Amino acid sequence: MKPTLFVLAAGMGSRYGGLKQLDGLGPNGETIMDYSIYDALQAGFGKIVFVIRQSFEKEFREKVASKYETKIPVEIVFQELDNLPEGFVLNPEREKPWGTNHALLMGKDVINEPFGIINADDFYGRESYQILAGQLKKMGGHTKNYCMIGYLLGNTLSESGSVARGVCEIDNENYLTKIVERTSIERIDGVPSYKDENNDWKSLTDTTPVSMNMWGFTPDYFELSKSSFVDFLKENQDKPKSEFLIPTLVNTLVEKNEIKVKLLNTPSVWFGVTYAKDRPEVVQKIKDLVKAGKYPEKLF
Repeated sequence: MKPTLFVLAAGMGSRYGGLKQLDGLGPNGETIMDYSIYDALQAGFGKIVFVIRQSFEKEFREKVASKYETKIPVEIVFQELDNLPEGFVLNPEREKPWGTNHALLMGKDVINEPFGIINADDFYGRESYQILAGQLKKMGGHTKNYCMIGYLLGNTLSESGSVARGVCEIDNENYLTKIVERTSIERIDGVPSYKDENNDWKSLTDTTPVSMNMWGFTPDYFELSKSSFVDFLKENQDKPKSEFLIPTLVNTLVEKNEIKVKLLNTPSVWFGVTYAKDRPEVVQKIKDLVKAGKYPEKLF
């Protein structure tokens, strides 16, 4: 069975100032998602599932999903603030989405095979999709044994400001031993650095492995997520900015020895539009890739 690609496209794009998932960056108005789907098709994925907010469903179906439906089966699911387990009521102060692992939970009724997760607004590189698809094809029938595409931190920073990354520690067999979501990473005097819990700057290296939210799971992860979300809500329901994130849950489960996650190194260089100022550089990078023959002038 071919793996599914699950695309997280419900983010609010707050730092960028708009629905960046729908921003045309390629020579014919292609979005970053278009390149992701193109690469996924080449790598052998068999279905695409998008999670979006219902408020932009019409625009999304017209501008995005319609392009792919003749090429590959497409499903759309919705992440809404009030999509909570029985017994929980939405805090009226909550405005922010519940986070990436809540978005992932929205796919539980439409995904029954090994699946990859990506962010809609990240350009991951063709090799990453090939590596992920290859691993997912081996994962059918297994449980609690997942994977993650690992990038070099130096290949993922923005010139325009700080970024959030899952900073990874691995054992000698490349299995995750720890992943911590660092929400403010930037270069300070040329050195990648982050603010710790005490607001102090700590340095990292360009070769530190990080997560860019490109994961491989089997469907049993939905059940783990479901029970963990209940625990999360019990602790955080009165914290309107708390988020149920994939790296945080993975780290908890890894530390409890409940799951194993293999870090798969990729030679790909990530890029994306975190800030509006990043846009011209991304447009140029895509133009260069097209010029070099990596992608056709018109994708779909």
